[in-house]
Parts: sequence; structure tokens; C-alpha cells
Amino acid sequence: MIRFGTGGWRAVIGDDFTKENIQKVAAGVVELMRLEGRVEKPVPIGFDRRFLSDSAAKWMAEVLCAAGIHVLFQARSVPTPLIMFTVKDQKLHYGLEVTASHNPAAYNGIKLIVGEGRDASVECTEKLEKLIDGVKEIKTMPFEEAVAAGLVTYRKTPFNDFIDSILGRLDLGVIRKKGPRILFNPMHGSGTYPLMVVLYTARCTVDLINSEKDAYFGGSMPAPGRDNLRDFADRVVAGHYDMGIAVDGDGDRLGIIDAEGRYVDANQILVMLYYYLHEYRGWKGPVVRNLATTHMLDQLAASLGETCYEVPVGFKYISAKLDETDAVLGGESSGGLTVRGHIYGKDSIYAASLFVEMLCAVDKTPGELWAELTAKFGEHIMVEDNLRFKPEDKARINDLLMVQKKVPDFGKALDHVGYADGFKAYFADGAFVICRFSGTEPLLRIFAEDKSEAAAADIIARMKQFVNV
Repeated sequence: MIRFGTGGWRAVIGDDFTKENIQKVAAGVVELMRLEGRVEKPVPIGFDRRFLSDSAAKWMAEVLCAAGIHVLFQARSVPTPLIMFTVKDQKLHYGLEVTASHNPAAYNGIKLIVGEGRDASVECTEKLEKLIDGVKEIKTMPFEEAVAAGLVTYRKTPFNDFIDSILGRLDLGVIRKKGPRILFNPMHGSGTYPLMVVLYTARCTVDLINSEKDAYFGGSMPAPGRDNLRDFADRVVAGHYDMGIAVDGDGDRLGIIDAEGRYVDANQILVMLYYYLHEYRGWKGPVVRNLATTHMLDQLAASLGETCYEVPVGFKYISAKLDETDAVLGGESSGGLTVRGHIYGKDSIYAASLFVEMLCAVDKTPGELWAELTAKFGEHIMVEDNLRFKPEDKARINDLLMVQKKVPDFGKALDHVGYADGFKAYFADGAFVICRFSGTEPLLRIFAEDKSEAAAADIIARMKQFVNV
């Protein structure tokens, strides 16, 4: 069965990610558009640089075109944020991106973008899943015939409006005045071109690594996490760069390395950018985070007379709450964020550009700015563990935590437990732990935040022992 998780449908290439299943997804999208009476507008189809991504994009186009639906086909690989921007900017109903984001190289997938450039809601993807399950026959039109018939429009310069939108939101003058030296690592993904253009336009000196297409992502995961960027951090230090920027395979997640080689994680990026936009840019309003993201945002927001809203994991929930509350920004600890007035999904291109602007404007290193914030709010250290499990363990763990609602002995005072998206224990001293099944990979994820790494690791150890995985 084809099922959509928090980041779309993802599957192992050659196992479930096959031409037949890819075209079944496209056939389901056609039926969804017909049911809703939304076949009159074109559908942009993009693809990242994974194995089969470009072919999969054409296979989907063949199904849509056979149904008489016009396709805007990207002439080269593009990041997911660009497809979201295109749907929003051109007021389209749907868009599709072939990507498995930060998953291992063996995976690929499809992400459905809906009106206003948003991630598809759970209600939308559940409806789509039923339509896909009901597909009996798949009609196709050969791609070249669709091009000849005018049902495919090649977008040869798809980046211009997207890049101009970002440039229009930046203080280019403050960046040009400082002129930072940056090492950029797109991790063999599709985010290279737009960020390079933005940084060059801002007169940054940029050196580029890992920009070539590589279906195996250099033997690493295309995820800008701490462990994947250790060699990159060494190169930032050795090259005397002011900072290093890394983005994931489809350009929606961000990782930063400072001049001393320290990894600046997503929680720190969120806190610093919210502080900068609120206090330096004068953008008033709340902030949104998912339940696996630092509670330091709550303390910062409260100190500014604002509110921090917590939502389940899945960026669709962040963008919905951001829209509802007119929040300054919203994000998650896995590396994605969006800012008021931009697209409703994760965008590492804008986030990275804004981070560069922030450092130039405050005239501080990330370490100096972070020290200033921790002096006010204390240390908040997050530790994560991802566990593989046997199929029979999933039902057992779900019954233990979500049905019986058993709680481990954490050795510290508990405030309350939440079950909005998995199990989350909130402690009296502000620490927390989450245990939930991933929506994109067969993993049990455990996150804990406390005042020290050792304290957070102890919470995770107790959680792991309790669930017995």
C-alpha cells in the first residue's frame, strides 16, 4: 500500500518505489483533481537529484497529460521550496516534487503540494491514498507526445521569481558591508543554484563543495546533521571561513558550522533567528515549534511578551498555526523553518540567507550570540536516538505508551504527559522527552532536552529501557 507520512510518500527504490507505483500516485492525483473540479490549472512537477527522480517526474507527467492536465516541467533539478513557491505565486491547486528529502540514498518518494504552496493536510493525503488504492487502470501519454501536443511546458528558468522573492526580503546592504567568506555544502542536492545566486548577489565570497550529482551522496546521508558534517567542519576551520552552510538533498533543511568548527543545530538557529527578527528587525508576534523542538523558544517568547505555540510533528501543522496566529516564524529541530510572508513550507535557501544577514547585522559570531542568549535562559541541550524495531514491537510499544499510558521512572519530578503525537513527558524543571514513530522512516525516535547532555542522555536511556528496543 502507498501511504503518505509527514513528508510525503517515501519508499525503497526497486522495492516499492517503482514505475507502476509512481504512476499509481499520479493517477490518484488525477482522480483527486477531478473530484474537486480542479483540472483547469497546470501542475508543476519538480525533482531532486536522487536516482530515478528525473525519470519518475516524467512518468508522472505522462499520467497527468493523458488526462488532459497541463504540466509545468522543470528543465533541471529543483529544491522542494521552489515548487511550493511556484504553487503559491501562480495560485495553482497542486504541485509535485520527486524527493525523499534527507532519507538514505536507497529511498525516493513523492511530495504533494497543495493550494497556497502548503504541505498536503492529513485529510488530503488520506483521501489521495484511498483513490490510489482504487486505481484499476493507468492511462499514459508518451512524454514527447505530450510535449508536442502542448500539454508540457518546459520551465527553462524556474528560479528567477523564487530568487527575487528572497532577495527582496533581505537587507543586502548589511551583508555587502561585512562581506563574509562562506563554504557552501549542498550535499550533492538540488539546493545549489538558488543559494549560490543569493549569496553572490549579496557579495559574499563563496566556495562550493559536493555540488556534483551523486546518487549515493558521497556515501553519506544528505542530511545536514552534526555527524554528517564533521569533515565539513574541519574544512571550514582549515579554510578560515566565517561560516559553513549545508543544506539537505531537496533544499529544505539547514545546518550551520561556525568559524571555530562548532555545529549550530536547528534549535539554536530557530532561537537566534526569532530573537533577531523580533528585536533587530522589529517583527512582533508569536513563534511556532513542533513538540520535538527546544523549549528555549518558549522562554524567549515569554520574555518578549509573546507566545510560543506547540504543534505535532509535520510541517503542515507549523504552517497552519503560523498562518492562524500571524507568527514571526515556525520551525522544527530536524532543520526546517519558514518565516512570515514567505512560503508555507521549509526553505533552507531563505533560512540560510537570513542567518547570514543576522550575523552581519548583529556583528557577532554564532557562538557570541548564543552565549548572550544562554546567559539569559540557561543551557538547553537536546539529545536524540533513532531505534530500529521489529514489526511486532510497534504494536507493543504503542499499546504500552498510548493505550495503557504507562510512564517510566525518570528519576525526576513529572509535570504532565501529552499524547498529541506520540508520548511526551514534560518535567517540572522544564526538561522533556518524546517517544514517537517516524512518519518517514521505519524508526522509533526519542528526543530529550535538559540542562546538560548527560542529563538528557539519562532520560533517553530510561526511555529505551522502558520500551525495550
